[in-house]
Formats: sequence, C-alpha cells, structure tokens
Amino acid sequence: MTATPCQDCPLRPLPLFMAQSDDELALVQSLKRREQTLEAGATLIHEGQVDAPLFTLLEGWAFRFKTLSDGRRQILNFLLAGDFVGVQQKMGDGAAHGVITLTDAVFCVFQRDALWTMHREQPSMGFNVTWLTAHEESVVDETLLSVGRRSAEERIATLLVLLYKRAAALQADHGAGGVPFPLTQQHVADALGLSLVHTNKTLRKLERRGLHTLVDGRLHLRDVKALVRLADVYGDGKPMPRPLV
Repeated sequence: MTATPCQDCPLRPLPLFMAQSDDELALVQSLKRREQTLEAGATLIHEGQVDAPLFTLLEGWAFRFKTLSDGRRQILNFLLAGDFVGVQQKMGDGAAHGVITLTDAVFCVFQRDALWTMHREQPSMGFNVTWLTAHEESVVDETLLSVGRRSAEERIATLLVLLYKRAAALQADHGAGGVPFPLTQQHVADALGLSLVHTNKTLRKLERRGLHTLVDGRLHLRDVKALVRLADVYGDGKPMPRPLV
C-alpha cells in the first residue's frame, strides 16, 4: 500500500489534535519509514521484544497488555487513532508489555532512533512525546484506581465514558450516532479485573437502567451525566487537545 504523506494525514484536521509547524511536520515525515497494516487480533509488539520501532496508530483500535506465567492477562489501556506506541521499550532492554490489535489497524512506522532525533532537532516534538507518555500514564492511573477502589458498576461506567469520549472525538458527528466498540466482554474483564460473569451481569444491569446500549458493535450513551456521576471521573471525560506524531 502507498503510505499516506504526513501533510495529508486524515487525523491532523481533527480538532482533537494540535496544529504542527511546517518544520515539525517535515521532521515527522523524514522519520516515517512505512505504514503497516494488521488484521484484528494480530500482535504488533511482543512482550520482551527488543527490536520494535515506534508507531503511531493511524486507523483502528489496539490494546497494551501484560501476562503472567500462567497466561492470565491484564489489559493496561486501549489504543485509538493518534496514540503513539513503543516509547516504553526505549527506556529498557525490551518491551515491558505487548500490543495486540482489536480491529483491522494501520500503523505509521518510525525509525527506532526517532526519539533522539526529535529531541535534538525539534525540542517541541520532544516535549510532545513527553506529553503523550504522561497522558498514557494518567490513563493507566485511572485503570489502577478502578481496579483498586471502584465497584464493578463504577469500573464499567468509567471505561464506557472514557472510551466513548475518546472515540467520539475522532468522528465528524462527535458520537451522535454512537461510536465503534470492538471490545468483547473478555476484554472488559481483563481491563477491569472482573470475572467474565460479573462483567456480563454488570453491563446488563447498566443497560437496563438506561445508561447505555451496545448494538451491532456500536456504543451509545443514553445518560452521560448519570454515567459520569456513577464513574466519579474528573470533569466529563472529554479528551484534551493533544499532540500528534
């Protein structure tokens, strides 16, 4: 497939993403090596992998995860278009987590020394990477809070609100017609530390209360204010404008 020129990236015109200078855009283009297309359920980065490049998710959904020796899995966070992937690997000897696609996905692939080049040639881009990494940490912190302190209803309400707001920000209708929700109940359970049975019962309970619906792989929030109150998330969960690499 022909790689999309960075200046024609379909994500850049969206209000969610901050504008870039011509110099920043030229640097990103110079560091981009190709685009990689993966089918749903494919592994982008293996746990412990030492040679993975850096990626930006251009289309689709994915998730970061860690597994125990007996196969139990903890999903750390879900990745949507615009997320920058692979920075943590550069801080150690190998990838401390794996990345698997939830849907068919397209990734922009950057050379492995791109971080050094960004910091050296465009400090503003280095700051952007720091911002994205800190933001991802805050998302994982929210998951930790859910697993450690929130009830099952509060955990699922938080996940629905945050993912809905993130996905809606990528759509022209801002979620008026719902947003894609490719997660299975097992994904929800693995992200929130719940059993599959408990996840199923809680999702049904919230749906019966008229808070949300899941139809044909799309999530509709029917009572956003009630879900936000239940989740006890700061603000309304609306994503902040963010850099795009």
